Amino acid sequence: MITSPSNPRLRLVRRLHGRAQRQRLGLFVCEGEDLVEAALEAGLVPAEALVDAERPALVDRLPGAEPVEPKLLASVSELAHPPRVIAVFRSADLPRLEPATAPPVGLALWRVGDAGNVGSLLRSADALGPAFVCLSRGCADPTGPKALRACTGAIFRVPLGAFDEAPGPRIALVLKGGRPLAELELAERATFVLGAERTGLPEDVVTSCDEAATIPQTPEAESLNVAVAGAIALYEFRRGH
Repeated sequence: MITSPSNPRLRLVRRLHGRAQRQRLGLFVCEGEDLVEAALEAGLVPAEALVDAERPALVDRLPGAEPVEPKLLASVSELAHPPRVIAVFRSADLPRLEPATAPPVGLALWRVGDAGNVGSLLRSADALGPAFVCLSRGCADPTGPKALRACTGAIFRVPLGAFDEAPGPRIALVLKGGRPLAELELAERATFVLGAERTGLPEDVVTSCDEAATIPQTPEAESLNVAVAGAIALYEFRRGH
């Protein structure tokens, strides 16, 4: 049983709270039995697994899990309530967007920096798909703790890619000036391009797309949350096909 705060496994979990270390090591942390179980169901094999020594979880599916003194496990957690299990997974094992097998619809996110929104968009892609999600530089890390909590396991099922890898035709979702989304004749494939809430999409990104669309709102409304806009776009595609 791990009883020392300087244990290498605990130190690894602490390091992986930072994005730079996750990128350098190619690893990320899942906390809690629901998220860890979702990873296992998707076929991922943990690089490390830690369980609460007094109330372990998923030990039958994590034969190499190391029991940890409860206070120590809680000390490396970012959850409000200490988890019963923490596992480390490899980023390379997550589903990747492959052009030959890409789903018919997806989201391309331009500098969406809020991790909760990125996680929620992954969740919508999972629920209203099959769909993919592509991210530009400047987007929040989908393997960060906040995004993982928001996606509720969708990251283990939704293919991820870089922004430039998103296939066409591309439809830019803009606040004003586009054709009403519901009036578009959507092709058999589509990528909806979304920007951050404060700045939206820059003009050069909009003009590089095949179409610009707007989700009609009441005059008093300032804007839709980007995660809501993405969900509406995916629903419109699904409804039309």
